[in-house]
Amino acid sequence: MNVEKQSTTIMPETETSPSLQKALRCAKAAIDKNAQNVKILELSELSGFTDYFIICNGTSDRQVQAISDSVVFAMESNHHEILATEGYSEGRWVLIDSGDVIVHVFLDALREYYDLETLWADAPRLKIPSEYYGPAATRVN
Repeated sequence: MNVEKQSTTIMPETETSPSLQKALRCAKAAIDKNAQNVKILELSELSGFTDYFIICNGTSDRQVQAISDSVVFAMESNHHEILATEGYSEGRWVLIDSGDVIVHVFLDALREYYDLETLWADAPRLKIPSEYYGPAATRVN
């Protein structure tokens, strides 16, 4: 059974929690490197280990690494501690853990295989503001 979760509109950044602000910065950093199908899942009510997952994919191992570099740079630029990074050298599935926000950057075939969105089907999906995609965006989440 394929259940599509409703997206929740995100409030202006001044009215959001620090973890949501971090999640939005990570999503923006991924989008800036042309990550595909960027999703923010809110896990705060479902998980004891994180508040948000950002899930996205790239079309090559080098793009997965570039997206990951962009996310790490965005976190470090905003003084967010990164607890662990896994999978970078292979460029197939990079996990960036900053505690309250965990970013998954997949090679597109692996994203489909592991299907985290179905695994966390009960998690609300947050709508990423359209301005994060820039004026030339043809599709938004």
